[in-house]
Amino acid sequence: MVFGIGIGESNWSRDLMTQLVRMGEDGGRQVGYFGGGGSRNTSPIGQRVGSRNVSPSKQKVIKTKPRGFDEETMAKFAKTPNPDVQMEDDIWAMLPEDLLNEILAWVPPFMIFRLRSVCKRWNSILLDNGFLKFHSQVPSHGPCLLTFGKNSQNQTPQCSVFSLPLKQWYRIPFTFLPQWAISLVGSSGGLVCFSGFDGSSFKTLICNPLTQTCRILPTMHHNQQRQLTMIVDRKQKSFKIIAANDLYADQSLPIEVYDSKTNKWSLHQKMPAVNLCSSKMAFCESRLYLETLSPLGLMMYGLDTGYWEHIPAKFPRSLLDGYLIPGTKKQLFLVGRVGLYSTLQSMKIWELDHVKMMWVEVTRMPPRYFRALLRLSAERFECFGQNNLILFTSWNQGRGLLYDVDKKVWSWIVGCALQLYNSQVCFYEPRFDAPIY
Repeated sequence: MVFGIGIGESNWSRDLMTQLVRMGEDGGRQVGYFGGGGSRNTSPIGQRVGSRNVSPSKQKVIKTKPRGFDEETMAKFAKTPNPDVQMEDDIWAMLPEDLLNEILAWVPPFMIFRLRSVCKRWNSILLDNGFLKFHSQVPSHGPCLLTFGKNSQNQTPQCSVFSLPLKQWYRIPFTFLPQWAISLVGSSGGLVCFSGFDGSSFKTLICNPLTQTCRILPTMHHNQQRQLTMIVDRKQKSFKIIAANDLYADQSLPIEVYDSKTNKWSLHQKMPAVNLCSSKMAFCESRLYLETLSPLGLMMYGLDTGYWEHIPAKFPRSLLDGYLIPGTKKQLFLVGRVGLYSTLQSMKIWELDHVKMMWVEVTRMPPRYFRALLRLSAERFECFGQNNLILFTSWNQGRGLLYDVDKKVWSWIVGCALQLYNSQVCFYEPRFDAPIY
């Protein structure tokens, strides 16, 4: 935690404006840990800004787009203030509380930890209901990648977050987690879900990395390793955990759903015995989709209806392995390698046509990216997505390749070799107002 440094109340408003203006100028500065910043003068995308002495009218303004700021607003915001203008402490010290909270609510979450060192008042900002109210109303900071792993020396949990809008890595302390074997399940609405064994039984826990809070959920009816997915409803301030069958389960188990409103697990219908459920599933618009074997196909469980339904959509030919990826609203994607006689040819992305009940090819990974990501045919890769963003990671190379479905753009995640190597990864939306209860 970062504590106040005793700055007088007469200076906190001036420091606010100074900090905000500086963030407009060098908001992309590398921050290693919460509460501390690097000293290099870099632009948000890591390029050096020239030091030529040019007039302000000819000086190039680098436009960025942090939370909710349009480009025109940001361009004006990033201009260096006139050094001749004197900011009166007595005037800025009377900044209304609501206005201050609204300003801070627009600051990227990772920058809040830097601002908390300004004064005692700001150090307790995360406990201020006024700030949390404004924070819940502003747009999302944008997608981030969260990596989780263990330190090779002392086996302590390590977590890093890559902000796609800021193009920077941040380290989050995870010492608040229980000291037992856990693995990353996924993230939704600012919460992160883990599962594992505490030495005697299977456990599921929920945490908010920004507020450093954690809670262990009640035990399921069938207490064994299950495939889990999490859904957060921000409007209702609640979340659900869905537990489905595992590929190698020795018995057919019913779906179990945890509801944070009741703090209980409820039993749902079993999957039809004629199908063997695989470990790959996706949740879209109250529907849980699962790949099946015997025969190879797709099953859908309606969380609101409580019934299973077979989706008669034949999988693409020559599909070697595939992942179900949820998109926006009802969109469902299938991502997988295609090949012939164990010779890999390409990686493709399909979208399910809900009307014709067939997989429609969306795109194919360019050969140069495919060769760089998967050098060997047997090399393992992982794939997951959120909000029409799909990330590919190669298990033993530490590479991250991002595909934007809407923009149809492929791009490498910069500086991720150490963070992605032998780590569990998921998309993450940083929010202070995501409660664990």
